[in-house]
Amino acid sequence: MLYSRWKNIVIWLVVLASILLAAPNLISNNTLSSLPSWFPARKMMLGLDLQGGSHVMLKMERFDVVQARLEAAVNDVGARLRDAGIAYTGLSGVNQTISFHVTDPGQLDAAKAALQPLTTPVATGAWIGGSVVEARISDDAEGGLKVDLTNDGMKYRLAQALEQSIAVVQARAAELPEFVPQIERQGPDRIVVQVPGLVDPQRLKSLLNQRGALSFHLLDSSMPVQQAVDGTPPPGGNVLYSMDDPPTPFLVQRTALFASDDLADLSISVDAAKDEPGLNFRLTPPASEAVARVTAENATRPVAVVFDEQVLQTVPLNQLITNGAGRITGDLSVEGASDMAAFIRSGPLPSTLTVVEERTAGSGLGADSVRAALIAGTIAAIAVVVFMIAFYGTLGVIATIALIVNLIMIIALMTLLGAALTLPGVAGIVLIIGMAVDSNVLIYERIRDEARGGGSVTQAIRRGFRRARIAIIDANMTALIAAVVLLFIGSGSIRGFAVTLIIGILTTVFTAFTLTRWMTAALVHRRQHRNLPKGIRTGIFDGTNIAFMGIRRTIFLISGAVMILCTIGYGTIGMNLGIDFRGGSVIEAQARQGEADIVDIAARLGELNLADIQVEHYGNARNVLLRVPAQGGGENAEQSVITLVRGELEESYEFRRVEVVGPSVSGQLTLQSTFGVLTALAAILVYIWVRFAWQFAIGAIIATLHDVILIIGLFVFTGMDFNLTSVAAILTVVGYSLNDTLVVYSRMRENLRRYPQMPLPVLIDTSINQTLSRTILTSATALMATAALYLFGGGALQSFALVMFFGIVVATFSSIYIAAPVLIAFRLRSLRPLRGRAARREAATRTPA
Repeated sequence: MLYSRWKNIVIWLVVLASILLAAPNLISNNTLSSLPSWFPARKMMLGLDLQGGSHVMLKMERFDVVQARLEAAVNDVGARLRDAGIAYTGLSGVNQTISFHVTDPGQLDAAKAALQPLTTPVATGAWIGGSVVEARISDDAEGGLKVDLTNDGMKYRLAQALEQSIAVVQARAAELPEFVPQIERQGPDRIVVQVPGLVDPQRLKSLLNQRGALSFHLLDSSMPVQQAVDGTPPPGGNVLYSMDDPPTPFLVQRTALFASDDLADLSISVDAAKDEPGLNFRLTPPASEAVARVTAENATRPVAVVFDEQVLQTVPLNQLITNGAGRITGDLSVEGASDMAAFIRSGPLPSTLTVVEERTAGSGLGADSVRAALIAGTIAAIAVVVFMIAFYGTLGVIATIALIVNLIMIIALMTLLGAALTLPGVAGIVLIIGMAVDSNVLIYERIRDEARGGGSVTQAIRRGFRRARIAIIDANMTALIAAVVLLFIGSGSIRGFAVTLIIGILTTVFTAFTLTRWMTAALVHRRQHRNLPKGIRTGIFDGTNIAFMGIRRTIFLISGAVMILCTIGYGTIGMNLGIDFRGGSVIEAQARQGEADIVDIAARLGELNLADIQVEHYGNARNVLLRVPAQGGGENAEQSVITLVRGELEESYEFRRVEVVGPSVSGQLTLQSTFGVLTALAAILVYIWVRFAWQFAIGAIIATLHDVILIIGLFVFTGMDFNLTSVAAILTVVGYSLNDTLVVYSRMRENLRRYPQMPLPVLIDTSINQTLSRTILTSATALMATAALYLFGGGALQSFALVMFFGIVVATFSSIYIAAPVLIAFRLRSLRPLRGRAARREAATRTPA
């Protein structure tokens, strides 16, 4: 019965390694530094919602990249034609097409030959190799030529621009030396920047979303400035404006004299005489030589110092540059000069980066969240442990040890993988506690079934674990599918929840079939039990013979009516969509002194003309929650809201949490969530179809849809915010519901083979009664865990816990009264009887119904 020696060694080595990896999380940094070098020192990362910090998502503007590429291509075409001595007219670019007319039709072929290098495939540098054609040339009968920039080529340029933008963002974020930013690419045009500890991301955003292009242009004196403003600037000229209020126009040459790429050195200094900060720069030798040649002919000609298409200052060339060095002033503050230096050192962004999402948690809120999460998790664990020991005695103690090791392994794996624990991740751990208990209950109840059928207790344990294995794997696979879908559609804290859930499912299966089995077998072996250990009290459920299917039609009618009511409510009342799906801002603030005055806040914010701001107390009298609807002016309008609200309230209130979601992100999240839920249901349907008969798959999906519709009804009739966390809760309930359903289905499938002539309603009732103890015990432990989460997990998790609590109740109901009767409606026939070795093994382990 016991494992072989090498299996025992492997099991306990895994447990010991988990303890070592998890131990640093309970040891202070000072103590860790004094331990031997071989002792692990890495700690589990905390998400921004638990430690405080800022999450900013930036979107690269495709239009800027396309325009820059088009302008460069137009200049390239013109230069190639001039170098080839080909006269042309009407050179212009629109969208991704460049067109012009060759003056001499006889030079048409020569023009094509001159431009042919533009069509040469460019190596993309992908690891699988490959190239892309960036342009195609075509002509017409009248001497016109077109150069079309291909979509594939533009995708290549966009990818290059994003990689360049990431490098620039990393360089600029390094200007915040007291923080350690985490930067990663997300999708084809997004960059996510997370900065633990940074609770006011305003300077971070100003560093990241400004292009930072510095260039120096000679002023164009070929026509008066006002004439260029009123009409058309001369060829090669451009009108730019100063940073003054009102701005002053300047006519400058389009081609830069030199730019930030030509700077060899840059430093900040303050002119003591004028108390004026500025930037001292030195040109590279090639640029210095080029500027010297221009200076010889244009010594007193004014030069415009241009930063992001705005004129900082104008100064004669010979006063700006002396021996290859110069100084930029232009009414800069010390911080402004520092930021500009950061922009110049990092190089310009190839495209504007727009802030499309911002989520910030203050350090105080993070500490409160950690405290609440620890309390909720501890209470949930204690309640579950007491419950298990009360019903299983010694076996309950074994389940408790396995549960503790399971939690240690989760912490160890998250530490090893560098996965961050988020607040929803804590909820995932609480949920895993319930799932781990479910696995142990399934095993113990199977062992009891086998023990009642006769034979030794050792044989009962062996058969019980073998029979429970299939049901546990099937049940956990459905939860795993839902978690994997969440991992791909979620972001931030939701992805943290998915990672925690996936790790927890894997550790639960491992501990159930290795550690629990080893300890159970060791207990029986050492004490030489002839019967199961004492203290098992689940026999109170034995002998139940409830005719569940006798009222199936009535239940179907009632459930159908409730589903219709929820559907009508959804169509008429609708759900209260949170900012994740409709955009806008949510701000949690705390009064610096005394209680929060929501009437005063509403009045002050009402003067900002932000429309329909909701102000309410949150948690206690000092805290207030502000909901600002989407402004309808694009991404920048949403950012302006936060600036205005901060300016109005920050003197009296501390901002504990700020969440801003722009329209592009909210639209994307809506599509991702809808696609994710449908994908999860489809994947689960396929899995059940393969593992069971098709009727089981249909029954499971109908039961799941029943649960989802009722949960949507909960949101409709309670008015709770429906956000990404709600999607996570729904998918988790889907996994739990199918877990419950598949346990019952697994027993039905077994009984269909045993009793092929038994009437289906009777067989279903028998199967449900046989698994009733498991259903009740598992639901009770899961409800206790979620109740602890609701009562002690803090406001951020209350809605999640409420949905989970409601979902567990609904899922338990549907696994009996929806999933099972569907099999009758679809006329499930008996499965093919087992034959050969499978039949002999089944007969040898058969237990009474």
